[in-house]
Parts: sequence; structure tokens; C-alpha cells
Amino acid sequence: MCILAGGLGTRLGEQVRDTPKPLLEVAGKPFVFHQLELLRGYGARRIVLCVGYLGELIERRVGDGSALGLEVSYAYDPPKLAGTAGAVRAALPQLGDEFLVLYGDTYLRIDYLDVQRVFRASGMPALMTVLRNEGRWDRSNVLFADGRVVSYDKRDPTPEMKWIDYGLGMMRRDALDASDDDDLAGIYAELAGRGELAGYEASERFYEIGTPSALAETEEFLTKHLARSSKLIRNHAADAQ
Repeated sequence: MCILAGGLGTRLGEQVRDTPKPLLEVAGKPFVFHQLELLRGYGARRIVLCVGYLGELIERRVGDGSALGLEVSYAYDPPKLAGTAGAVRAALPQLGDEFLVLYGDTYLRIDYLDVQRVFRASGMPALMTVLRNEGRWDRSNVLFADGRVVSYDKRDPTPEMKWIDYGLGMMRRDALDASDDDDLAGIYAELAGRGELAGYEASERFYEIGTPSALAETEEFLTKHLARSSKLIRNHAADAQ
């Protein structure tokens, strides 16, 4: 699994001047720990963190992942900013023949194991998870039908696009050969145009920390979520006595 955690986070302003986005404290701990714990719960074991801006701080804080029951390694962005696809290409020596890709500022409640199952069953080089959006959280940019992304345009979406890129994909290594674009969005768009991009529809909304308002919303959600989880654990312990 590959997590893209090298972004500058410019929309967060002073909050990321000395702190990389994944280390921003959310609901009592650095955001990346929420993300890693979620992934571990779905069976993740080996994770490559693609880092760039202040990446050494992330590596110092997360370490090798053993404290979380994970194996975490790091791939640093090339000297020249190479975009999301460039970051994944730099991580290829540490990835297998197929891998999940997600962004380091998102918290996605989705069945990661089922995403893998659908990807493998599709026989396609890549899969994009999508959410029925209807313009609710951002501009819809995906046309999705019959388990396939028919078209995807992040820069200039069309009115018939009702879904949005959910922020999780899965691909084979050779999917990156579809285009020399430095952005994964360009690769996904090319694959969709060829009829080679499978789709998986998410049912839960996404949370992210890319803007101050989104960060506040995610803080509120995770605080409530952790409180509910703690209550369930206490109740279970009481029942077991």
C-alpha cells in the first residue's frame, strides 16, 4: 500500500509552516496515526509513505511502524517536484506488482479488502473508488456506470458527471505506463478513455484535512468516533465481568 504524504498543504497556511500535514494533531494525535490505525484494522501490514515536504519529521515520528503493528517504509519525492504519479513511480522499488494508493490527508471508511477483490476480478490495470457526489463536497468529476469509470476529468468536468474521485485507487505497476503525466489524475483519465479503469462505489462520505474547514470537520468527526468506540469497549468490558 502506498500513501501519498508529500504535499505542501499550502491551503492550511501557517498551520503547516513547521509541521507537515500528516502530523497535524487531530482528535488528540497526529492525523497519520488515525489513518494507519484504520488501515491496520482492514488487514494492512506493509505501507510505503511517499514523503516530501518535511518528510524527515514524518519518518522520525512514525518510525518503522512496529509500534502500530505495521511495517512502514519511506520513499522520498525526487529532487524536482514530480507530482503524485512521480511520487508513486519513486516508490515502485518498494511496492509489489499491484498496490493500493491513497492520499495522506484523507480518512476513508471503506472496505479496503473488498476494493482489492473487485480490482482483481475486473482484470483491468487500475481501479478508482468513487462516491455519488452531486456537487455536495466538491465538483463532481466522474462518470461511472456498470462497475467502470467511463470518464474522469479533474480539471474540466462535464455536467453529466455525478460522482467524485473518492481518493483511493488500486493499480498494477504497468498502469503507470498509460501516460507520462506527472499527476495520477492524468493517468486515470487516460485509462478511463481506453475503457481500462474499473470503479468501486463507496457508501460513506470521506473526511480530509486539506483546508481549515475540512480539518475542523474531521476533528469533530474523529473526536465523536473515538468517544463512541471507547464507550463500546467499556460496555463490552463491563458485560464480560
